[in-house]
Amino acid sequence: MDGVQRNIIAHLQRDILRLQGQSPAAKQLAGKVNLGPVLNAFPYKVFPTGAVHEYITDTPAATAATAGFVAGILNGMMRHSGPCIWISPDRVVFPPGLRSFGLSPDRILFVNAGKKKDLCWAMETCLQMDGLSAVVGELPDLDFTASRRLQLAVEKSGVTGFVLRQKSPNLHPTACVSRWQITPLASYCPEDLPGVGLPCWRVELLKIRGGKPGSWQLFWVDDAFRALQDAATDMASIPLRKIS
Repeated sequence: MDGVQRNIIAHLQRDILRLQGQSPAAKQLAGKVNLGPVLNAFPYKVFPTGAVHEYITDTPAATAATAGFVAGILNGMMRHSGPCIWISPDRVVFPPGLRSFGLSPDRILFVNAGKKKDLCWAMETCLQMDGLSAVVGELPDLDFTASRRLQLAVEKSGVTGFVLRQKSPNLHPTACVSRWQITPLASYCPEDLPGVGLPCWRVELLKIRGGKPGSWQLFWVDDAFRALQDAATDMASIPLRKIS
């Protein structure tokens, strides 16, 4: 294959991704969302912004772990950018706890809505607002029509959406760019230091449009996700004051 053919294929791939709701890498937050080895699964090796991402949970522990994982992603997205809106039926997230992931709670607006239609309406409306970094919505169910409305909203505004679905009875296809399942793992304690340790997850990327699904074990330190298998090597290069 010569250079002309490779360029044609590259242009076609970019056009297909754009039609599927993913912006070129130049318009994304390249380098800010540090997902470690997971980045290799994405088109352009950059976390897709201006898109809707779907997270599936089936236990309270998985829901809490997913909220923490999303908070780590927001850490990079909100840096030198706009605030975030978190929509849920009940106030489950403990705002001061978000500081563990480098987030300032006063930059997140928490909205409570009891009914499913109100939750969907609030999320779609917020995703249409310019100036926001992201909108997180805890939706118990999401059909294809509703997900398509959310995806169309982010394609116009450039805001990134996160849908957290706890114990959803229907896992039918949606228009979301990706589908994830996050499971908590035992925390990692470097050098057997006392305390609760660093948060760890089993991250399963079940679907990613234009990319490669996969599974990883990650931990969080120094405002970044890192591979758990490389924890000992990575921690040797990080001063203890940064992980205290």
